Amino acid sequence: MTTKLTGVCTITLTPFDDCGNIDEASLRKLTNFYIDSGVHGMTILGIMGESHKLTENERLRVTDIVMEETKGRVPVVVGCTSRGTNVCAMLAKRAEEAGAAAVMIAAPAGLKNEDMLFRHYEEIAKQISIPIVIQDEPVTTGVIMSPKFLAKLNKEIPNCQYVKLEEAPTTVKTSKILELTGDNLGIFGGLGGMYFYEELDRGAIGIMTGFAYPEVLVKTFEKFSNGDKSGARDYFYHYLPLIRFEAQLGIGGVTIRKEIFKMRDAIKSAHVRFPGAAVDDRTLDEVKELINYVGLTTVSS
Repeated sequence: MTTKLTGVCTITLTPFDDCGNIDEASLRKLTNFYIDSGVHGMTILGIMGESHKLTENERLRVTDIVMEETKGRVPVVVGCTSRGTNVCAMLAKRAEEAGAAAVMIAAPAGLKNEDMLFRHYEEIAKQISIPIVIQDEPVTTGVIMSPKFLAKLNKEIPNCQYVKLEEAPTTVKTSKILELTGDNLGIFGGLGGMYFYEELDRGAIGIMTGFAYPEVLVKTFEKFSNGDKSGARDYFYHYLPLIRFEAQLGIGGVTIRKEIFKMRDAIKSAHVRFPGAAVDDRTLDEVKELINYVGLTTVSS
């Protein structure tokens, strides 16, 4: 039975030790940290998970550890993006065998031919029976997928059931996609969480982002889902300064998030594999001030 994805499907980190090796103990601890935060799902091996810096064996190992540790408590979406269609298909098949609820796949970098891009998703879909989350990530891939093209993928490839939007403004694109697909294509917001309330108000079914306080996004979603739109907006806007600060850091966003998760004792090291931007002491002081300003704590609940 296919699990319906909705809510906060947090984009997860891949913890490393100070030497750059995968820290399996921290990965297990972090997995439970996310679940204890109330997330509705986990999306592993995305850009924030530094999947592009992992070997094929490391990607498979991360998948196995997370699936083993979740024990079915939340659905897991596995990132399977690769430049080669055959590699994507192999990773997707392996993810399905491991128990993934869905796979997330972005366009191969620079592939701007829509016919070839359609075939890319079509060939992968033939190899699996679980849903595909189309990762619309033009900043990294250089590929813009129009609402019309996303609707075509959804209509003609049954597995293409979700899309994660990263093209600003996500709000406008959400509305345009829903005009073409109705509720047949589930839309998840992104962009660091900066427009989560607005995305929900436009019809998104949730969000996939890596904000270091996922419980804030969870409560926002729950308030909105329970009909308290005003409460959801007020609550979300209260924490927006910290969300904004994380999101504006670009490549350094992974580092700052790892630093916060380290502060929260969810991982042991904030190491980011090279190339990755370091975070200076001034930035760390600023983020600590923001955490205090919005009334959060670095002590895990």
